[in-house]
Amino acid sequence: MKLNKKNILIISLVFLICLFIFSLFVGNYKINFFKGINILLRREDLNSVEFKIFWQLRLPRILMALIIGMLLGSSGAVTQTLFRNPMADPYIIGISASGTFGAVIAYILGLSESYYGIFASTFSFITSFIIFKLSNGKKSTLNLSTLLIVGIAISAFLRALISLAMYLIGEDSFRVVVWTMGYLGGGDWNKILILSIPLVLALIYFYLNRYRLDIILLSDEEAHSLGVDIKKFKYRILIVSTFMIGFSVAFSGMIGFVGLIIPHIVRMIFGSSNIKLIPFSMFYGGIFLLLCDTISRGISTTMEIPIGIITAIFGAPFFIYLAFKSKKADL
Repeated sequence: MKLNKKNILIISLVFLICLFIFSLFVGNYKINFFKGINILLRREDLNSVEFKIFWQLRLPRILMALIIGMLLGSSGAVTQTLFRNPMADPYIIGISASGTFGAVIAYILGLSESYYGIFASTFSFITSFIIFKLSNGKKSTLNLSTLLIVGIAISAFLRALISLAMYLIGEDSFRVVVWTMGYLGGGDWNKILILSIPLVLALIYFYLNRYRLDIILLSDEEAHSLGVDIKKFKYRILIVSTFMIGFSVAFSGMIGFVGLIIPHIVRMIFGSSNIKLIPFSMFYGGIFLLLCDTISRGISTTMEIPIGIITAIFGAPFFIYLAFKSKKADL
């Protein structure tokens, strides 16, 4: 029996609630289920080890996974719309690497974590602006091959600079290493508060411009006839998108393929209109990253696998599938 969209949303919401609860009990320190429920309801000793693990480690990490996933999923949808290219994932075309490099610069300068998002967003915007200018030249859009080549070149160059920074930092370079693989273990309530700012602002902006977002898919002439200054609007969207990517990368490192996988799945189920694509990409991006984080914590009892590795295991085959699909479409 074919499920309708409403049933899919209900099942997804139930799955998210079950995954949220299950994630609270995943980790090296085992906690009884009923005791865990009492801890959540604050019926246990507030100074107990279990209470601190739940409220200071696991719950902030889960919420951080959801927020980061929402930022990456929706920014991926926006990036693909902005560049009019279904392969324009922030990770693949080098925007995430730029954000990581910006965060590393802030770290080297000894700035507080509140500046990481600012530096990451700035460098992400510079890279996005360069690619955007290339994709909006005389031919109006970059073809798939050129876009990927530009992204690979930018990523390789910035990864080389990040490796140089790791070498210069020396023994204290673990933080940088973690950024390059993606890590959510440093989640706390202060970071959640900071990350909530770009999420809320993006939600407000996308809601206020929900109808204009579909106009981006039209030609500049058609958009102009509808009374929209498409060039200015695209630059605003670019700023908002890089703002989201920058802050997510600053606090979690380079987590790839979320912005590639989720928008495509959402399009297949709910259609390509940005009115549905962006909020649903946000919703399912949060679910996907929480699932990956739960797997990264639960797959081994002795060590934690970086979440970027888990998302790459899911994303790389999906990317290859899309590449072959795109090639067949061109034939």
